[in-house]
Amino acid sequence: MNKFVITGGKKLKGVIEVKGAKNDALVIFAASLLTSQPVFVSNVPDIEDTKRLLELVEKLGCGIKQIRTGEYKISAKKLKSYLIDPEIAKKIRASILLTAPLLARLGRVKFPHPGGCVIGERPIDQFLSGYKNMGAKTRSRGNLYEISTSRLKGAEFIFNNITVTGTESMIMAAVLAKGRTVLKNCACEPEVESLADFLNSCGAKITGAGTPYVAIDGVAKLRGGSHRIIPDRVEAGSFVILAAATNSNIIIKNCEPRHLDSLLGSLKKTGVNFKVNKNSIEIRSSRLKSTNIKTHEYPGFPTDLQAPFCVLLTQSKGSGLVHEIIYEGRLMWTEELKRMGANIHTYDPHRIEIKGPTKLRGREIESPDIRAGMAYLIAALCAKGRSTINNVYQIDRGYEKIEKRLRKIGANIHRI
Repeated sequence: MNKFVITGGKKLKGVIEVKGAKNDALVIFAASLLTSQPVFVSNVPDIEDTKRLLELVEKLGCGIKQIRTGEYKISAKKLKSYLIDPEIAKKIRASILLTAPLLARLGRVKFPHPGGCVIGERPIDQFLSGYKNMGAKTRSRGNLYEISTSRLKGAEFIFNNITVTGTESMIMAAVLAKGRTVLKNCACEPEVESLADFLNSCGAKITGAGTPYVAIDGVAKLRGGSHRIIPDRVEAGSFVILAAATNSNIIIKNCEPRHLDSLLGSLKKTGVNFKVNKNSIEIRSSRLKSTNIKTHEYPGFPTDLQAPFCVLLTQSKGSGLVHEIIYEGRLMWTEELKRMGANIHTYDPHRIEIKGPTKLRGREIESPDIRAGMAYLIAALCAKGRSTINNVYQIDRGYEKIEKRLRKIGANIHRI
């Protein structure tokens, strides 16, 4: 199994480019199944999660052709299988996104409970309730769910909790349904808006994407199309935090700063010296002071940037409270950060207090999920001495060739 060996404690300098958004690529791959005509997707990040979802799509009978680096042609003309491969699906949460297109195209889907990061309970009840509202029948046999319908029908559905993949799945289910579907309490993430833009370019009739209220008028069929994946706001935010935590001068290029308003607001409170340009953010050496953060659905502070920001707080003067409201298990990773020397007090599964600045020490760590893995990587770059990060498969799931890109800005990191 691969691992990263990192010698930290030095400032970095240079330019690092942001790749396409993982979560945008995954849902566009799924949406490509809604048409029998070819779909061209560009700016796709070369990461484990995109590879796994393309593998799932291919197993369903679709044609996958890589045209060049980061660009694929997907053809679902011969879509035939309604079984989402259980072994692969257990490794990737986004496999759930394939359920809606399969229901819409084939009228049936069979799948296991999706896997992914171990960050707390991630139920699929809202997916099942949404499909039932649209006339589908659901049942579970052994470890598999099975959903069937003669044709999905437009309906009104209110999400109990805001869910990005749930919102995306219901939009995909509705585009070929009979009649009008109205979704309320929807996720407002840029990836949802990007999905709607793509589907509308293929002939769908979606309004309100990017707001809590989305309406979809079903159409008989969609045509093929093309889509460029939007910049990954979580990767951009991770690099911004990395630069600030290591007190480095770094330019984060090819990003969309307006997708990071909440993070940039928090960085301003911590005294980070930064400049925002049209498609880049420049971080300069700063004197850090602590602040409080509370995660929230977009456009609030991203839960996916909570872990990296915790590392930043260990290097900031004062005391900062971190309140994680999205997932109940997402602060467990900080136990290893304590062993690196961080001064962290845990109040409950949702709240911790971090006092700084503290000198972190290099040590051997196991990466439990994508974002905690990136946080450990940032911590290792801040720490004095050598760190080893095991299970880097988790980091590879979300960050393309991260060690090569970090070496270009001066990081001492090697993949073993």
